[in-house]
Amino acid sequence: QVQLVESGGGLVQAGDSLRLSCTASGRSFSSYAMGWFRQAPGKEREFVAICSWSGISTAYADSVKGRFNISRDNAKNTVYLQMDSLKPEDTAVFYCAAGDYSAQPSTYTYWGPGTQVTVSS
Repeated sequence: QVQLVESGGGLVQAGDSLRLSCTASGRSFSSYAMGWFRQAPGKEREFVAICSWSGISTAYADSVKGRFNISRDNAKNTVYLQMDSLKPEDTAVFYCAAGDYSAQPSTYTYWGPGTQVTVSS
């Protein structure tokens, strides 16, 4: 069993940066790939970034490539999402998830409650 809690969201202006954190409880954190997803009002949950269990392999949605960076620290049971050059269209609830190395939300077993990111223009 893995429990996830996100933090670091907030209200920022376009062009600003935020770093989201997701801390896991449970001893099997390092065996899971970790993903970040987001959901804007009225839209489906969408893939943002994923990180393999080792942190060596990563992948990003085209919409965030070059602006966002995912990393993890298995000693701290934490995965991060560094978000730079934020845009108003990045406004969403951001979720972290633990599961298989995939961009599909259905392949993830554990989810955090989410953290709101709002980017004003």
